[in-house]
Amino acid sequence: MDYAPNVIPLFKSIGMHCLGCAAASNETIEEACMVHGVDADEFLDAVNSVIAEVSSK
Repeated sequence: MDYAPNVIPLFKSIGMHCLGCAAASNETIEEACMVHGVDADEFLDAVNSVIAEVSSK
């Protein structure tokens, strides 16, 4: 989140509102996606797209 805060809305849009809580710091993105019923590969594709878009500017 420090590197690319612009991805925070993606996390929140799928129900990952607890980005700063203790549980979140011990959970991988894959585990969080599983808990929230989201395909991890698709989610990471979206995250990477947002990062690439901002990096190209």
